[in-house]
This record gives sequence, C-alpha cells and structure tokens, in this order.
Amino acid sequence: MLQGLYGSLDRDKPLIRLPFTDFAVGTVLLALTGLIACIVISLMFHFDESTYTHCQVPNYLPSISASISLVPERYIWRFCIGLHSAPRFLVAAAYFSFYRGRFAKSFPDMGLSVLALIAALAENVGLLLLTYVSSTETYRDHVVSLEVYTLFALCEYLVVLSNMAFHMTAFWDFGNKEVMVTTPAEDKRY
Repeated sequence: MLQGLYGSLDRDKPLIRLPFTDFAVGTVLLALTGLIACIVISLMFHFDESTYTHCQVPNYLPSISASISLVPERYIWRFCIGLHSAPRFLVAAAYFSFYRGRFAKSFPDMGLSVLALIAALAENVGLLLLTYVSSTETYRDHVVSLEVYTLFALCEYLVVLSNMAFHMTAFWDFGNKEVMVTTPAEDKRY
C-alpha cells in the first residue's frame, strides 16, 4: 500500500515548536515596535500635523491616535496590529481553556470564565476595528462603527477594574497579617 502525504509515522510531529515565553514577547513586540515606529516617524516627518492642537497650545509629543493616522504610519500600525491580533485570539482561547479546567467547578466560576473570554475577544475586535476603520478613509463605516468605540471604552473600563481586582487579591494573600506603625526602638548602646 502506498503512503499518502500524511500516511507516515511522523504525521503527528509538530512542524513548529515555540516556547510560550518567546510567543508572548513576540506578540507584544509587534504592537510596541509599531507604536514606537509610528511615533518616531511622526516626530521626524510629520511633527506639525501630529502635534497640532485645536487650542493652539504647544505640544511636543503626538497622541497615539495622531501618530497612527498619518501615512505611512497608518499602514505600519495596521500591519503590526494585524499580526499582533491573531496570537491574542489564540491566547484568549488558551486562557478560557485554562480557566474552564481550573475554576469551572461551579456555575458562577464558569460564568466568569465565559465573561473573561468575551472581554478578551471584544477588546481585541475593538482594537482591530479602531485600527482598520479610519474616519479619514471610510467615514461611512466609521460612523456606523461608533458603537465599537462604546465597546472599546467598556473594555478599557474592564481592564482598569480587572487591575483593581488583581491588586485586591492581597486581601487573601496577606489576610492573616497586620500593618503596624511603630516608633524606632531605642538604641541601648549608650
């Protein structure tokens, strides 16, 4: 019998193996590199346009939205965020699987796992829509997608609240400790 393309014993071997730490760093570097490139190019070649303010006050650094809205910065940003978003969808699914396996022993835990997945997906989709639906190129689509802005803002709130909740975990980690303010002990060497 002839072996087909996938008929060998090696068919289940991975084609690419990448440590997650490298994967995570590479994903973040895509967005960071794009952002830095856009800001530097805006400062070097589009300083006046990217730092303009309506109230005519001096401004020496462009906002992120100003630095990613000009050409070629817009296309650099889109390229980097397009590549950056695919791994983020994968990580959102990985977190959901992790939470579901680790914490889904009760219905409220499963609900929180689903909520975390929805928030991660919505934040990533919001970033993609804000990146690719430009008010200067596709105004009609931009106006229709104004609800993405609401969703994006909601996700920003969730990020801030999640950060607060993370810091609140000290409540459990140090719940049996006390905070004490005392005066220094007397030095009895004299």
